[in-house]
Amino acid sequence: MGCSCGSQVILCNLPVRFDTYVGCSHGCRYCFAQKKTDISKIRKGDTPQSLRDFIEGKRGYETHWVDWNIPIHWGGMSDPFQPIELKERVSYECLKIFAETQYPFVVSTKGRLVAHPEYLDLLARCNCVVQVSMVCSRYDKLEPGTPSYEERLEIVRTVAGRVKRVIVRIQPYMPEVFEDVMKNIPRVKEAGVYGIVAEGMKFAKAKPGMVRIGGDSCYPKDVLERDFLRIKQEAHGNSLRFFSGENRLRAMGDDMCCCGIENLPGFKGNDYNLCMIVNGKNPEPTERMKTVGTGGCFKSLRQSAGTSGKIAKQSFYGLMQEELSSKPDYYKKLFGKGNE
Repeated sequence: MGCSCGSQVILCNLPVRFDTYVGCSHGCRYCFAQKKTDISKIRKGDTPQSLRDFIEGKRGYETHWVDWNIPIHWGGMSDPFQPIELKERVSYECLKIFAETQYPFVVSTKGRLVAHPEYLDLLARCNCVVQVSMVCSRYDKLEPGTPSYEERLEIVRTVAGRVKRVIVRIQPYMPEVFEDVMKNIPRVKEAGVYGIVAEGMKFAKAKPGMVRIGGDSCYPKDVLERDFLRIKQEAHGNSLRFFSGENRLRAMGDDMCCCGIENLPGFKGNDYNLCMIVNGKNPEPTERMKTVGTGGCFKSLRQSAGTSGKIAKQSFYGLMQEELSSKPDYYKKLFGKGNE
C-alpha cells in the first residue's frame, strides 16, 4: 500500500492520495467514502515506509506518470487525526518524514489531534496546507463523532500561523444553511484562515428538484452558482480567497485548483486533467505523461476484460485524450459546460 492515484486524476489537480487509516470514526452521515467500503471497521492503511518510497521517487503503477514533487493529498478517504491515531501513531510517524524531507502536502481533517502540541509542533516544521472541513453548527448532528463547529473554529485558530495556510472547506454545502455560512465567514477570517472552499452536497438517491450527474443526485448548477457568488463576494469582502470544489463551478474559484495551494513555492499540481481541458485552460502534458506505460491510474475508470493489457500499451496523455473523446457530452455536463 502507498500513494495512489485513481479516477480523481481526470478532475483533480492533486490526485495523488495517501491515507494512513482505512475507515473512520467520525460517523458523518453524508460521507462518500462509506459508499465504497465499510468505514466502521478502522485499521491501519498506507505506511510510513510507502510514503518515504514515494518521496524518494519510487513510483507505482498508478503514479508512474508523475516525475515531479506533486503535493500529496493526505486524508481524502480517512481522517489521519481521528482518535485511533492516539493508539497507533501512524500519522505521527508520517509527519516526521514530511518534516524531515520538506515534501509538500495538503492534509484534510476534522480531528482534534491536528492542534495537539505534539502534533502541531511537527506540522509547523512541515511544508503543508491544512484543510479543515466545517460548514456550520447545524451540521453538528450530522457529524456525531467529530468536534463541534465551535471546537473546530478554535482548532483553526490554534493551527493558523503555525503552517503555510489553513483552508476551511464548506463541504458538503446545502442551500438551507446559506445564512449560517455567510455569518461565519468573518469569524473564520478572524481565526486566521487563508481561504474557503465550497462544494455542494451529493446524494446517492434521487431527490425532487435535484439533477443527476454521473452516479450522484446534485443540487442544480444555478442554485449553487447563486449561493457561491454571494459567498465569494463575502469572502473577498473579508480578504479571504474563494475556491470552488464543485466540478461544475470550478472556474468560479480564484484558482482552478480548489485546495488553496496557489502561488505557494514548491506546490505544483497537475494541470493536465479534463477539468482544465474542458474549461479551456489548454494545459500541456509533460514528456513523462506521453510515455507508454504511464496510464495505470486509468484502470479504475475501465473495468472491462483485457483493460490492463490495453492500458500497459498506452500513455497517460493518450488515455486522458481517449477518455474525453469517448464521452464528450458527459464531461461537458460534469464540468458545467453542458445542459443539465
